[in-house]
Amino acid sequence: MRNRKTTDSSTDLSEGRENLRLKQEVGLISGVSLIAGTMIGSGIFMSPQWVLYHMGSPASSLLIWASCGLLAMFGALSYAELGTIIKESGGEYIYILRNFGSFPAFLFAYTSVILVRPAGLAAVCLSFAEYAVAPFYPGCSSPQIVIKFTAAACILLLTIINCLNVRLATSIMNIFTAAKLLALLVIVLGGLVLLAKGQTQSFQNAFQNTTAGIGPVGVAFYQGLWSYDGWNNLNYVTEELKKPEVTLPRAVMIAIPLVTCLYLLVNVSYFAAMTPSELLSSGAVAVTWGDKVLGSWAWLISLSVALSTFGSSNGTFFSGGRLCYIAAREGHMPDILSMAHVRCLTPSPALIFTSAMSLIMILSGNFTTIVNFFSFIAWFFYGMTILGLLYLKIKKPELPRSYKVPIIIPIIVLMAAVYLVLAPIIDQPQIEFLYIVLFIFSGIIFYFPLVRFKCHPCFLQRITLHLQLFLEVAPTARNAN
Repeated sequence: MRNRKTTDSSTDLSEGRENLRLKQEVGLISGVSLIAGTMIGSGIFMSPQWVLYHMGSPASSLLIWASCGLLAMFGALSYAELGTIIKESGGEYIYILRNFGSFPAFLFAYTSVILVRPAGLAAVCLSFAEYAVAPFYPGCSSPQIVIKFTAAACILLLTIINCLNVRLATSIMNIFTAAKLLALLVIVLGGLVLLAKGQTQSFQNAFQNTTAGIGPVGVAFYQGLWSYDGWNNLNYVTEELKKPEVTLPRAVMIAIPLVTCLYLLVNVSYFAAMTPSELLSSGAVAVTWGDKVLGSWAWLISLSVALSTFGSSNGTFFSGGRLCYIAAREGHMPDILSMAHVRCLTPSPALIFTSAMSLIMILSGNFTTIVNFFSFIAWFFYGMTILGLLYLKIKKPELPRSYKVPIIIPIIVLMAAVYLVLAPIIDQPQIEFLYIVLFIFSGIIFYFPLVRFKCHPCFLQRITLHLQLFLEVAPTARNAN
């Protein structure tokens, strides 16, 4: 690791940095697919029962789902302006780096690359595996070893796809996004048929038993926002966008309202098919809905969930690898992770590293607590990123930008981020939150010797050169958008 200059003429481990760049192959359709395809994963098929559990009533649950969609939209619009000012890949990492400096950016990269992104990818792949192997074990639960091996195979397949070709990865995103949208439309249409037949019992006295309290509402938001996770993914690949100043805002304005409307209609369909008590007792809401509504065709729902989670895994892997790649390019990760394959022009070392960390997460156990205990990390850094946007809007309004969001929108997002970080800790303090904070600041141990003072063992450069030859990779330049 080393501190890199921001110019493309800096000395690197190999020549030709000026010519080797990632391709700009992500257009509007692929951008919409990356956002919507990552957002629509396992969450909408599994989270509704937990939102209902914490809120207590169908109407308040629907309000949470609508509020989560609105918050995701506000956040994405704020990020769109940031993406037109700072036209670099890396999402929150690059925005924190440019606005607040090296140390907080390193802590974000360290936490995300080592823990949060791999754990999130592993969790989604485990969800895919559970639904993929379920038909082979009718009437009983699937063996954990089979689920874990299937999830590992999913990660390895995604690694191969994303290392081979960016266009192949985006094509797969487009196909799977279309498939999962079709699956959600089936659920929506089924719900509309049920409502037309008069199955509206869940909506009578719809606010009855609503839970009031800062903590439960915050945790319900965590569960809902888990299903919207991915609204910021396009900012991780800004340098690979065609005309990012146009594509970024347009993709956000198409994808997030589309997903929000589908989520609300799908939840209405769930409540039309099940009473609140039935929904709460369901192990997998979508499967229970399929059994009640589709009958012998219920297997289509399991297949749809498997396809949905695989597509979401691909989007998470695509953007997560870019975060690792950009952090290494800025000197916050080992140099080898900042390089790209000389023929495929993909950041293969970063993708392989992300894959390896995710495989470790899969082997270590399950991830039932990941939503609550890591969402507050994400919203802490989201809040810091939005604070950076407010700084640029107030202190540097002269910076050129092709898109401007009204200042009230990032202020609302910042207030929501503060609430989501503090509410569960204040209302229901748990020791796990302290462990996560300690993990974040454990990055200090690595930052000062390796990044600030650049104390690198001599053998690291030799290892890097050998890995370059073995992986056929070389340093890259930024795309000048």
